[in-house]
Amino acid sequence: MTFRSTALVAATLLTAACGGPSADLYPVAPPQVTDTIRISFRTVEVREVSLPAYAAADEIAVEDEDGKLVTDANVRWADSPERAVALEIARNLARLSGARVASEPWPFEELPDARLEVRFESLVAGADGNFRGAGQYFVGVPDGRRERSGLFQLAVPYDPEGGTPALARARGQLVLDLSRIIAREGLR
Repeated sequence: MTFRSTALVAATLLTAACGGPSADLYPVAPPQVTDTIRISFRTVEVREVSLPAYAAADEIAVEDEDGKLVTDANVRWADSPERAVALEIARNLARLSGARVASEPWPFEELPDARLEVRFESLVAGADGNFRGAGQYFVGVPDGRRERSGLFQLAVPYDPEGGTPALARARGQLVLDLSRIIAREGLR
């Protein structure tokens, strides 16, 4: 080993030692979209997704039998949850409708026909084996004539024995189910 490679190995080991154990990162793979929903808008901006503090954190919160939310600093989402959920909704709506959908900031010169905001009051893996999400969505349009809002309360079962990958699949399915509701009820 040369001095340079020895120094590189030592620096890498030192960095790993100082940083403590590395976290396990879990991405949310997009569930398959097989249906089509016609919407009334050619372009939609997913302007904002708001999550409760525990759901916006990188650590994955799971409800225990007493209703307490438990996290492990070494088990994290692979992307910041608010950004990831906004991108998931945009991707799902685009695949469901065929419309041009993007999350904020709007990347196109022409302004969108509609703007969507989603506010979750809860988004948690329950001790009962259901990943639950509840909240409200808002669809704003520049002319103000077709503005809409709606409430949602969803649950997707998951296998607690499946560990964190099962939670990630359930969250992905819940966001797809929410995207379907928004397309059918908010963007028609």
